[in-house]
Amino acid sequence: MNDTSRATEAAKRPHATTGTRNAPFSIDVISDVVCPWCYVGKRRLERAIGLLPERQFAVRWHPFRLDPTIPPGGIDRVEYLAKKFGSAEAIAPAYANLTALGEQEGIDFRFDRITRSPNTIDAHRLVRWASIAGLGEAMVERLFRAYFTEGTDVGDREALVGLAADVGLAGDIAGRLVSGDDVAEVTEEVEEAYRIGVSGVPCFIIDRRYAVVGAHPAETLVEAIGRARTK
Repeated sequence: MNDTSRATEAAKRPHATTGTRNAPFSIDVISDVVCPWCYVGKRRLERAIGLLPERQFAVRWHPFRLDPTIPPGGIDRVEYLAKKFGSAEAIAPAYANLTALGEQEGIDFRFDRITRSPNTIDAHRLVRWASIAGLGEAMVERLFRAYFTEGTDVGDREALVGLAADVGLAGDIAGRLVSGDDVAEVTEEVEEAYRIGVSGVPCFIIDRRYAVVGAHPAETLVEAIGRARTK
């Protein structure tokens, strides 16, 4: 079984529900909040959904860690890029390409503002809590914008408290972050994604039966939704 086919099993993880004929069409998205292609994929998914106004969709966000070796405190960005790519300059062409692509998608990529490569477990905890409160999409969007446009360290708990407040997520977020609430559950979700073969993100699992890996154009996602409906 290859990565794409096995990834359909990810829709069985927490937050996903079995659809019925009258239920919204489910799309489970496995992504990381520090993945630029996931941000692009989010925009393209939004456009795909807009191309299908006759249907209702339930989009659920699931965690992934692009680099599970990053420690809780994160790593200096220049140091991280040097270790991974040889130098920060080596990634410049890719950043230029993404910046131009982002302009087409309405994303203001400002890679020059990023100073940390964070551990994203706490950010994914926020998404989990926000999803329960019906604010999952807003939280994901806020985290993407904070990291890629504002250069916010989304591994910093004080920053995360502020971002949660920005989308109206109520409760003692600071206390919950310190307490370790849902760390084990989020970590298990990430590990489960690895186990079922998800190695690249974004990964879109459509109607719990068809997976699309990568930030494909909206039209490709629309075609995938159509194929899933006929399976």
